[in-house]
Amino acid sequence: MNAKTTQTRLDERLDRLVTIDIGERGVEPLFAAARDLQGGALVGAAAEALMAVPEGGTVVVTTGSVSRAWISPAIGENDGPSGAAAIVRALVLARNATCIVLCEASLLPAIRAVMVAAGLSPVTHKQAAIARSDRSLATVVMMPFPTEDDAGRTAAPALLDRLGPDLLFSTERVGRNTHGVYHSMRGIDYGMGRARVDLLFDEGLKRAIPVVAVGDGGNEIGMGKVADHVRAHVPYGAQCQCGCGGGIGAVTSCDVLVTAACSNWGCTAIAAAMAARARDARLLHTPERETRLLDTMVANGLINSTHGIIDDAVDGFPRASHIAIAELCRTIVAHTL
Repeated sequence: MNAKTTQTRLDERLDRLVTIDIGERGVEPLFAAARDLQGGALVGAAAEALMAVPEGGTVVVTTGSVSRAWISPAIGENDGPSGAAAIVRALVLARNATCIVLCEASLLPAIRAVMVAAGLSPVTHKQAAIARSDRSLATVVMMPFPTEDDAGRTAAPALLDRLGPDLLFSTERVGRNTHGVYHSMRGIDYGMGRARVDLLFDEGLKRAIPVVAVGDGGNEIGMGKVADHVRAHVPYGAQCQCGCGGGIGAVTSCDVLVTAACSNWGCTAIAAAMAARARDARLLHTPERETRLLDTMVANGLINSTHGIIDDAVDGFPRASHIAIAELCRTIVAHTL
């Protein structure tokens, strides 16, 4: 069996593992649709795109979801940050990339703590350039993005001009629907206090900057790629509860869409596929690191949004399931490392 055939089989196994719809959100039809469009394994396509980032390149990453902004904009959910940290770590180690993480100013402290727990040092953009040049430190740059529509539209092209990113990556970042409204999975208006990062991704797509996106519910950046299937198969996909007249489906598309039962799982699988391609176990998001990140998210007040409580059950799935996914991904690719 040649190396390409082996890699294809690993990608297929990773894909199937993380898209078992144990939460019954309707993700399996989205997976099938995305696979048809991609013409192959989604996790593999994402890993290929990330590994194609030029050595020393720049990647803009977004995650974080303000979960109860009508109470406080500092309340964020625990699906997204640990997955983003896994991807940033893998990009830094594999491509010596400068990764800029965009989110709400109100969520920066919690997400910064997650990045630190993943082994990354938060620095300024200038400091990251120094670290990139001498490979002395695994870094991440954290930046806030505006939470108002007009400010977001102004900031998006200006930031892309300044950063000149080679790729945009989003995981578990809610995007607006056809009426400009951001929705939760329950079909309610989720837009207050939310960074308008999807506007930057729309601008990136216009500029032909590669976009990789991960989602689990249909309301995230990237799901515009399978919009018809979100309307047909996802609860509130066609009709929300906020009165805007549209469903929860996000309009922003992407080049590679990875669907998963939990967005963090999609990122874990992508990191495993990257590790297999690089033959480098350091890129894996391991069970040990997942344990540390789960504890860090609890310590920093990120909530299990499904149940509205601070605990380590991401998207309502218990702690052990997230650790198990990391172990299974590691096991799938272990013989290639």
